[in-house]
Amino acid sequence: MSHRPPSGLAAVSAALLAMSRHLEVRDVLKTIVASARELLDAEYAALGVPDDHGGFAQFVVDGVSDEQWKAIGPLPRQHGILAAMLHEAKPERLADVRKDPRFEGWPAAHPDMSDFLGLPIRDGEEIIGALFLANKRCPKPEGSCGFTAEDEELLAILAQHAAIALTNARLYERSRELTIAEERSRLAHELHDAVSQKLFSLRLTAQAATALVDRDPARAKGELQQVAALAAEAVDELRAAVVELRPAALDEDGLIATLRTQIQVLDRAHTARVTFESLGIRALPAAQEEALLRVSQEALHNALRHSGAEHVGVTLARHGGGTLLRITDDGAGFEPAATRQAGRHLGLVSMRDRANGVGGRLTVESAPGKGTTIEMEVPGG
Repeated sequence: MSHRPPSGLAAVSAALLAMSRHLEVRDVLKTIVASARELLDAEYAALGVPDDHGGFAQFVVDGVSDEQWKAIGPLPRQHGILAAMLHEAKPERLADVRKDPRFEGWPAAHPDMSDFLGLPIRDGEEIIGALFLANKRCPKPEGSCGFTAEDEELLAILAQHAAIALTNARLYERSRELTIAEERSRLAHELHDAVSQKLFSLRLTAQAATALVDRDPARAKGELQQVAALAAEAVDELRAAVVELRPAALDEDGLIATLRTQIQVLDRAHTARVTFESLGIRALPAAQEEALLRVSQEALHNALRHSGAEHVGVTLARHGGGTLLRITDDGAGFEPAATRQAGRHLGLVSMRDRANGVGGRLTVESAPGKGTTIEMEVPGG
């Protein structure tokens, strides 16, 4: 059966609508790349978002398998033909990218590419990305480019809308970050006011008790009882503040969307690849969702900061009659028993306490050189 690419206004409209549906930056990037590849019937597509250090903050591909992408290695630098779209800011349509004088070679595991079409994505005068297509799937005479001038015009239209979609997604993420920052600032202010007043009263009462111990033990005893009462009130204030610190995104978006967003941020911020998969999960009680989120955050922190892992995977799936969270990494691993004996186990204790507090259980499997797997299972879901 022959492959027929989508064509006409309907195909363009579908591509533009797909881009406008997403608000998370990485989802928008993936949609742009997949839409461009399908619309222009290319074997491969990629989109690079530059950083300020000669590399790419994000680089999304379509048409390359996960195994190929892992074998290719680190993200490319801004050099050769990739840099042309960013620095020269003009389209490039080539019959064979390998023969271009700016071509600097692919990594050994990189797919073979010939005809090439690339152009910058602009937001006003700023270049915010570069879109690349390779290997047009059509018959072409020797030495000619399969991509046509019409393809270039179509990709330019797509790039204009891609700039709008990407800018909107960035603004959305920024607005959420500001909302979270404002909420944290408000809570910190309230926490400071409430608890500091209690602690100030507690300190004065304790000083009074100290002064009365020798000359009026009965009154000193009363003051110490007041110290205990004030300390209990301070604990209650702290507990109330902690309850209010439940992540706002968890209430608004639910566990799956919150985890996905946070893992996308970690994937961009770290050299390790961080992935997330959810399978058949329904809504869980609020306490369980928060416990699962906090355990995943602690486990991800440990894996990314201490294990030296190249890949960290998070999976949330139905398991029997409950829900199973699994965080795995291919890092250095450790000996759990030795870690407990050395006292470096507060994170694990905290995770176990969170699991036990919602009727769940936590297991940790690790060994030196073998990576780490942390599982938390809770009923329901």
